[in-house]
Amino acid sequence: MTALVFDCDGVLADTERYGHLPAFNQTFREFALPMQWSEEAYGAALGIGGDKERMRALLTPEFVAQAGLPTDPDGQAAEIAKWHARKTELYVELARTGRLPPRPGIARIVAEASAAGWRLAVCSTSAEPSVRAILEHAVGAETADRFLVLAGDVVPAKKPAPDIYLLALERLGVATTECVVIEDSRNGLLAATRAGLTTVVTVNGYTRGEDASEATLVVTSLGDPESQPIEVLADRHGISPRDYVSLSHLKACLHANV
Repeated sequence: MTALVFDCDGVLADTERYGHLPAFNQTFREFALPMQWSEEAYGAALGIGGDKERMRALLTPEFVAQAGLPTDPDGQAAEIAKWHARKTELYVELARTGRLPPRPGIARIVAEASAAGWRLAVCSTSAEPSVRAILEHAVGAETADRFLVLAGDVVPAKKPAPDIYLLALERLGVATTECVVIEDSRNGLLAATRAGLTTVVTVNGYTRGEDASEATLVVTSLGDPESQPIEVLADRHGISPRDYVSLSHLKACLHANV
């Protein structure tokens, strides 16, 4: 049995710049918090895995005093929970209204894998409602129902820890040699490869400059026939996709790492 596992943000759709960032900033405004992330500052914050973890990193003594926040850990945790709930609502609304279009090749490669009997999963540090909204928009509700979705706090140690991918292997019932992951970031790549998984990286504007040396294949997107050809940034085993990445290319990635 073979499995295809996707990260969500930056892989299924270009969600960071056009979804998460505006949802974070709207949340900060609604709660009168002294923070508005620029695109550059948010890019730096992406080095921290998880929405709540990014929010928690803001809580310097100066920020807490300026915002009039509780100083005790329980009080701060309660505030973060409120911010995160509202941010998730805003993000899901963006996703469901179709303002976060899927990245090239996602619907196609999922259809190919499903037809071939591959198991499908998404592993993400984002909240589960956010992930499901993006997934349904990207592949359709019926196809989305075939996915195992592991998201949010399903494991305590988030990417770049391998825990979420180890859990996916267990839940999917597949061996490391029969599972290929599509990721977009350094943290996600490390999480997948530390779990022993073959990984293809589809970069985006935030992650193109990151080290992806552990990836079997690095491309600008999965691409689609009769659309703009992809750019191959690294091909360490001679997989040689041309205009787009097909299921046969993903199989070749698996065989190259056996």
